[in-house]
Amino acid sequence: MMVSTKGRYALRVLIDLAEHDAGGFIPMKDVVQRQNVSQKYMERIMSLLSKNGFVEGVHGKGGGYRLNRSPEEYRIGDILRLTEGTLAPVSCLDCGAKPCERMDSCRTRPLWHDLDRMINGYLDQVTIADLMKKEN
Repeated sequence: MMVSTKGRYALRVLIDLAEHDAGGFIPMKDVVQRQNVSQKYMERIMSLLSKNGFVEGVHGKGGGYRLNRSPEEYRIGDILRLTEGTLAPVSCLDCGAKPCERMDSCRTRPLWHDLDRMINGYLDQVTIADLMKKEN
């Protein structure tokens, strides 16, 4: 599993919104500047997060984005599954993947299945609030 820039930037922007929350909307230009990310790329990520209920966005003067809930309620696993599509370490464990013809006799499948469970279990225990507490 390799997390793309989309997943990494989504985490960074959610942490940024949480850290700069003053009750109102935070202009995207401010987040883009603090995170040193392309505005165009960040707008695509924010659109995805907004459509899926992770953030609320308002366009125009006084607009921007804000979190819909507290940082403790944002699980990293949920965010990465949204941005990455899957966290499966191998394609045969990917949701919707065509069943492998060797599935019943594959000697490595239990290894990949356990790894998948560990990855998802760990990422579902960590929240945006946890990441805000960590030092660089």
